[in-house]
Amino acid sequence: MDLMISTFIIIIAAVISIFIAQFFSKISISYISMIAGVIIALVPALGDHGIQFNSEIFIGLIVAPLLFFEGQATPLNSVGKELKHIIQMTVILVVVCLILSGFGVWAITGVSLPLAFIMAAVSTPTDATAMDSVTNGLKVPEKEGTFLKMESLFNDATGIILLNMTILWYVNGHINYGETLVDFLRSAVGGVVFGFLIAWILVLFRQFLARSSFNSLNAQTFLYLLTPFVLYYCSELLHVSGIIAVVCAGLVHNAEAQRSRLLNARQVHLEFDLISMVTELFNSIVFVVLGYMFVKIIISENFNRLTFKWLWIGIIIYLIGVASRYIYARMRMSMNNCSSWIFSLGGVHGAVTLALVYMLTEYKITNLDFNLVLMSACTLILLSLIVPTIAFRFLLEKDVDDEDADQELDQIRVEMVKKALASIDKMYMPDRVKKSVKFDLMAQKQRTKMRDFTRAWLDVVKHPEFTGPEKELEMRAFMNAFQIERDYLDTISQQEAKYQNYVLELYNEVLLAETLIVQPNTVAPQQEEKIDE
Repeated sequence: MDLMISTFIIIIAAVISIFIAQFFSKISISYISMIAGVIIALVPALGDHGIQFNSEIFIGLIVAPLLFFEGQATPLNSVGKELKHIIQMTVILVVVCLILSGFGVWAITGVSLPLAFIMAAVSTPTDATAMDSVTNGLKVPEKEGTFLKMESLFNDATGIILLNMTILWYVNGHINYGETLVDFLRSAVGGVVFGFLIAWILVLFRQFLARSSFNSLNAQTFLYLLTPFVLYYCSELLHVSGIIAVVCAGLVHNAEAQRSRLLNARQVHLEFDLISMVTELFNSIVFVVLGYMFVKIIISENFNRLTFKWLWIGIIIYLIGVASRYIYARMRMSMNNCSSWIFSLGGVHGAVTLALVYMLTEYKITNLDFNLVLMSACTLILLSLIVPTIAFRFLLEKDVDDEDADQELDQIRVEMVKKALASIDKMYMPDRVKKSVKFDLMAQKQRTKMRDFTRAWLDVVKHPEFTGPEKELEMRAFMNAFQIERDYLDTISQQEAKYQNYVLELYNEVLLAETLIVQPNTVAPQQEEKIDE
C-alpha cells in the first residue's frame, strides 16, 4: 500500500509542477519539480510513506522510455554522420574523465584508489533531460547541441560498464582488464545489434498490421508504448546493454514514423501526443525524485568529519570533468573557445548519476563509503545544474521571449478569428446554428468568460439537438471558417519569421479543431434515404 501511495504522490507532484511551470515561464520546470520533491520530503504526512529508490526499476521504467523517445526524435542518418564523434565522446572522453577524476580525487582527498574510481565512474553519464533544464529560454547552437544530445544518448552504457569494473576492483582488490574489455564489447555491440534487430522486427510487424484487416488503433498504440520496457528488460536478461538497445530502437522508429505518417494519420498523431505526454510527465517525475532524494539524504546523514570531504570530492570531480571536456573539445573536436565552454558546461548530470549510485547497494560496499559516494554525487549533480544555468546566460543567445511571443500570437489569433467570423456573417443558415458556430470560433480567441460558457451550456441542455441538415450546415460553416484561418496563418508565417514556429503551432491547432468538427456521419436524413434506395 505504501508503494502505491508514494507512487501516487510523486505523479501528483509532477503534474502540479507542470501546471505551476505555466505561471513561471522563465523558470525551468525541472527546478519547480525539484522543489516539489523537497516539499514532499519535508512534509511528514507526505514523506512518511517512505519512497524507496530502486535503481533497476528507475532506469527500466523511467529512464529507458525517455531515452527511447529521445532516440525517436533523432534522425538515424544524423547518427551515422556523427558516428566517429559519438564513439570518441562515449568511449575516449569517458575513459579520460574517469582516469583524471579518479586519480585527482585519490591524490587530493586521500580516499582509496578503487573508491575514488567508483566516484569517477558514477560521474561519467550525462543527462539530456537535465541539459534541457539549464538552457530554458536560450538558443543552443546546432553543432554543440547535437554533440551533447548524442553523447547523453549513448554514454550511459559506458558509465554502467565502467562502474561495474570499479566495483569489482573495490571488492576483489584487482582489475581484470581483459574481462572488462570483453564485457564492454559484448554489452555495447550486443545492445546495438539486439536493439536494431528487435526494433526492425517490431516495425515490420506493425507495418504489416497497418496494411491488413487485423489492424487496431488501440492495440497498435499499446504495442508501441510497451516497446522500450520490453526491449530494456529482455536486453538485460541477455546481459547486453538495455540502454543502448532502447536508444537504437528509438532511432529505427524515427525512420518508420517519417515514412508511414500518412499510412494511418490518426494512429501516428495519437502516438506523437502520447510521446509528448509521457515525456513531459516522466521528466517531471525524474526531478521530483531527485529533489526528494536530496533532502532525505541530507536529513539521514549525520554531519561529521566527512562533511567537507564529500563536498570537496564533488567539487573536484566537477572541475576536473569540465576542464577535461573543454580541453577535449578544443583539441579533438576543433571547437573555438565559446563552443568549447558550451560543450564542457553542457555535460549536465541528473537522474542517471543518482541511479548508478544506488547500484552500489547490491554489492559489498561499506555504509561509510556508500554515504561518501552518495553525497559527493549529489554535490556533483547540483553543481552541474547550477553552474551552467548561470554561465549559459552569458554564453548563449536568448530565444524568443515567451511573453513577447504570447502577445504577438494573441494579436494574430484575434485577427484570425475576426476574419473567420466575418465569413460566417456572410453565410445563410438558421440563427441558432450561426450563433453556435460563432460562439465556438470566439472560443479560439480564448476570450470567452465562464458566464458565456455557462449560458452556452444551458442553451445546449434546453434546446433539442441540431437536425441532420443543420449539422451539415454547421460542419460546412466551420470548414469554410477554418480554411480562411489557415490561409491567413499561412501568409503570416511567411511574414513573421521570428515567430514562425509559434504561428505554425497555431496552424496545427486549427487543423486539430477541424478534425473535431468534420464528422463523416454528418449526413442529412434526406441524403440517408437516397443512399438507402
